[in-house]
Amino acid sequence: MARGLVVLADGGPGGNRAPAGYGAVVIDAATGETLAEAAEYIGVATNNVAEYRGLIAGLTAAKALFPDAGTTGPELRVHVRMDSKLVVEQMSGRWKIKHPDMKPLAARAAAVLPPSSVTYEWIPRAQNKHADRLANEAMDAGRDGRQWEAAASTAELDAPARTPLPDRGPPGDAAAGAAKARAALAAARGGTEAGTLFEVGGEGPEAPGSTASEPTLPEPTAPEPTVAVAVAGAAAAASSTGTAAAPAPQVGWAAAPDLGAPATFVLLRHGETALTPEKRFSGSGGTDPELSATGRDQAARAAAHFAALGTVQEIVSSPLRRCRETAAAVADRLGLEVRVDEGLRETDFGAWEGLTFGEVRERYGDDLTAWLADPETAPTGGGESFTEVATRVAATRDRLTARYAGRTVLLVTHVTPIKTLVRLALEAPAQAMFRMELSAASISTVAYYGDGNASVRVLNDTSHLR
Repeated sequence: MARGLVVLADGGPGGNRAPAGYGAVVIDAATGETLAEAAEYIGVATNNVAEYRGLIAGLTAAKALFPDAGTTGPELRVHVRMDSKLVVEQMSGRWKIKHPDMKPLAARAAAVLPPSSVTYEWIPRAQNKHADRLANEAMDAGRDGRQWEAAASTAELDAPARTPLPDRGPPGDAAAGAAKARAALAAARGGTEAGTLFEVGGEGPEAPGSTASEPTLPEPTAPEPTVAVAVAGAAAAASSTGTAAAPAPQVGWAAAPDLGAPATFVLLRHGETALTPEKRFSGSGGTDPELSATGRDQAARAAAHFAALGTVQEIVSSPLRRCRETAAAVADRLGLEVRVDEGLRETDFGAWEGLTFGEVRERYGDDLTAWLADPETAPTGGGESFTEVATRVAATRDRLTARYAGRTVLLVTHVTPIKTLVRLALEAPAQAMFRMELSAASISTVAYYGDGNASVRVLNDTSHLR
C-alpha cells in the first residue's frame, strides 16, 4: 500500500525583489500529523523564486523521511498544496515556464520524486498558514542575522489534534525510521545531525526536463545554502501506512480557483504643468510646479470619469504639488480623503531638472548615454537611478497592497512610478521603461492578487480626456 504525504509550501515576500524566505511542512495524509518542517532565509529574491525553493525543500524533506520508498518500502504519494497559482500550474504542466530563473528550479523540483507520484493543488492563502508562518519566521531570523531554529518555532499554531499512531512492529522501529531519514538527508546534503534539528544543503539531482513542457532546463549556476529542517518526532517519521484521498488539482482556465478580490491600483498620472508640453525633466528635485490651466481641466475630466464609474474607494497621492492638486480634484468629486505617500514621488533628476532631453545631451552627453544604458546609473548631480526608484516603488506597492487588499485605490503619481509598477508586474527589464508611452492625466491599472501575481489591465488610457 502506498504511503500518503501532504506537502504545504510557501515563500515570501510579496514584493518583486526583497529579502525573502520560505517554509515547508510535510504532513501524514492519513493522520494529519506533522512529520517535518523546513524553513530558510534566502536573501534578496523574487516571490516566485522563494515559492519554488519552498516546494523543493518540502519535496526533499518528504523523500528523506522515507528513503526506501518504492524500493524495499511502500511507494510515496505526495500531494502538494500551495497558494502560488504560478508554481502549481507550471509544475502540473498546464503553464509553460518562460522565465529563466524559474526553469532550473522547476527542474530540481521535478527531479526530487518521480513526477507520477506527485500531484499539485492550489489553495487560498488562509489554508496555508503553517508554511506561511515558517517563511515569516525564517525571514525574521534572517533580518536579525540568525538561522531559523525549529526548536524556537511557533508556526504550528493551528495543527489538528494528534491521532494515536498504530503500533507497527517491535519497539525501536519508529526510532530507526527517523534515524534513517536523518541519515539520508545528511548523506545527500552533507548535513550534520543534531537531535531532531539538522542542516540540509539545498542541492538535488538535476532533471533533463520538467513536467511543465520545457524540453531542456539548465542546471543551477551555484549550490544553494543550507536550510534547517526539523523532524517532528521519531514515531511520526516511521509511521503512516494509509493514504488520504487527495483533492484533484484544478484543471484548465474554466476550473481556476477563486483568488478573491485583488488590490486594484488605478494609476493616474497628474495633469499637465507648464513644463509638460515642453518635455522638460520634472522630478522631485526641481521646482515642484503647479498644474497649468490645461492640467486643471484634465484633472476635472478625470474626476468626472471616476465619479461616473463609482469604483474608486481610496485615494493616495504623491507629495508633489501637481499630484496633490490632481488628487484633490478627484477627491472633491468623490467625497473621499487623500492620503499622501512619499514613496509615490517622481525620480530626482539631479542637475537635469528643468532641462529638455536635448539640453541634457548637449551639456551632459556622456552621463545621459550611461543613464540610458544602465538602470544603476543616476542622473548628473546626485539624482536617483532607476534601480533606486524601483526599490522605493516596490516597497510602496507592497505596503499599499497589504493595506488595501481587496479594494480599488486611485494612486495619483508620476511617469516613472507608474512605468515601474507596470514593469514590475510584467517582470520586464528596466529598459522597458523607455518603450512605454504615458500621457498626462492618463490612466493605467494593475491588479494584485492574493497569490502574489499581478495583472496589467490598462495602460495609458486617455479616452476620458476626449
